Amino acid sequence: MRFQFALTLQAIWTGMCNAAMQHYPAAWGHYDVCKSQVYSDEGLTWDYMACQPEAADMTQFLKVTLDPPNITCGDPPETYCALENPYMCNNECDASTEELAHPPQLMFDIEGRNPTTFWQSTTWKKYPKALLVNITLSWNKTIELTDDIVITFESGRPEQMVLEKSLDYGRTWQPYQFYATDCLDAFTMEPKTVQDLSQHTLLDIICTEDYSRGYVWKYDKTVRFEIKDRFALFAGPRLHNMASLYGQLDTTKNLRDFFTITDLRIRLLRPATGATMVDESNLSRYFYAISDIKVQGRCKCNLHANSCVFDKEKLSCECEHNTTGPDCGRCKRSYQGRAWSAGSYLPIPKGTANICVPNNIGPVIRPNVSSLGVANRKEVAPQVALSTAPSVHAANSKRGRSSGSRASSPDDTAAFLLPTPRHVCFC
Repeated sequence: MRFQFALTLQAIWTGMCNAAMQHYPAAWGHYDVCKSQVYSDEGLTWDYMACQPEAADMTQFLKVTLDPPNITCGDPPETYCALENPYMCNNECDASTEELAHPPQLMFDIEGRNPTTFWQSTTWKKYPKALLVNITLSWNKTIELTDDIVITFESGRPEQMVLEKSLDYGRTWQPYQFYATDCLDAFTMEPKTVQDLSQHTLLDIICTEDYSRGYVWKYDKTVRFEIKDRFALFAGPRLHNMASLYGQLDTTKNLRDFFTITDLRIRLLRPATGATMVDESNLSRYFYAISDIKVQGRCKCNLHANSCVFDKEKLSCECEHNTTGPDCGRCKRSYQGRAWSAGSYLPIPKGTANICVPNNIGPVIRPNVSSLGVANRKEVAPQVALSTAPSVHAANSKRGRSSGSRASSPDDTAAFLLPTPRHVCFC
């Protein structure tokens, strides 16, 4: 009896520990191998499977543009005050002195320094004219977002802000989310949170008041765009039901496009004031300061590559499955025996490669896409027997290359394949 009781206690304790350790996966997806050699009746052959690069910190591979160009503080030098204490005006910004300068690259440097480094705008010295800043992040490559976008402010979070995305290299822009202390007043939108969304309203553009509190909440520095909470609408609170999410991403183009970008734009519309009225006698209290921007994602390769490299100032997928192009978006010239198709996440966990085949094999089969943007995967390439891919593979992983294999302008980036220092272009 005592032994059975001890076993019961042990089982309960183990269950509690496992429950306590549950968390969101670091990156969704486990498609790190594009092909492997297998033995068959015909001998040693290639077995193809869907694959994608590992998620990475994409701020290492971008170009940033500020508009207006002279919005960064320090030229000429100026003194600024603390928002919560208008009499504490012992801080100076001077672009000609390294210790006092706050250039844009400090939004992307290594965190953990003391004191904290940050980019800073000029003060609101032209009030009541609006203090407007556009910060554009460009990759010159389609990127799939895999985690929350997080912006850390050091001057109080802005009272009005818009996060925008582009899918065509900055030629056109769409709002991702609106942020305000009063959504109705600022944008004539009812305030909502991501928790108000459902599977049917996931693509809705909302205005949230959660990230726009004044200086009383000075320890709440971050503004987020919640990617994983949106994933969780299909995959469950802990992202355990990834098959459901993959099924939606596979068949619904609008959903895939929602999490895909070439550029991001942060539009700062009104700085933190900490009060209902602006203190016109001390406008040096009002400015923007950002210490960190996090964008986690991967190169979009249409599930035809497991690595992405920087070459000739451009990110490109290292395409497999007889595909080619920056996103592996077409078949090679001699492999157009059927129409190109993106790989498929399904069936879990292996996916379907949908490889391009030589020109002399069968008629061209074209995928059927409805007017709603839903692809009929049953009419594309036949599924292939696949082997399990145990983990996500990055072009900059310790294994290196797998043996199984614009409002702003293009990016100036660092390579994925080799661990290199950050190389970001600031314009």
